[in-house]
Amino acid sequence: MARTSAGLLLYRLAGQALEVLVGHMGGPFWARKDAGAWTVLKGEAEDGEDLHAAAEREAVEELGLVLPPSSGDVDLGEVRQRSGKRVVAWAREWPPPGPDLTAARSNTVAIEWPPRSGRTVDVPEIDRFAWLAPDDARRLLVPAQAAFVDRLCAAVAHAEVR
Repeated sequence: MARTSAGLLLYRLAGQALEVLVGHMGGPFWARKDAGAWTVLKGEAEDGEDLHAAAEREAVEELGLVLPPSSGDVDLGEVRQRSGKRVVAWAREWPPPGPDLTAARSNTVAIEWPPRSGRTVDVPEIDRFAWLAPDDARRLLVPAQAAFVDRLCAAVAHAEVR
């Protein structure tokens, strides 16, 4: 059975420009990679855990900051990554002035490195964060997750038309 991760795509409106908060995956495997090495803040849901609650929990764990309260998160649906993992996500606006990203500190995870060496090292799940314009985010995100940016852009555009 494919694993399910739940995520939160935080966004802000900087003037008229939309920006999304994404994280670069930590650890030696991703260290020199850029395109396809960024992700929405997400992680695996625990057995029986509400997926939206899991998305909030994972965002806090990976960002290390208190999230803004929800004023109605936008359901971005789901995607299936090349690995087969199912990812469901919501979007939440971060009102001005937004977080101090220099204070962001991801949780760590133990990985075997080098592969098949039997040695484990602790690495941050996310080693850096950035606010990106949608086009930049689409280019850098894990390919399947770019759909979340597209869906958020459509939702924001629809809300402005009303």
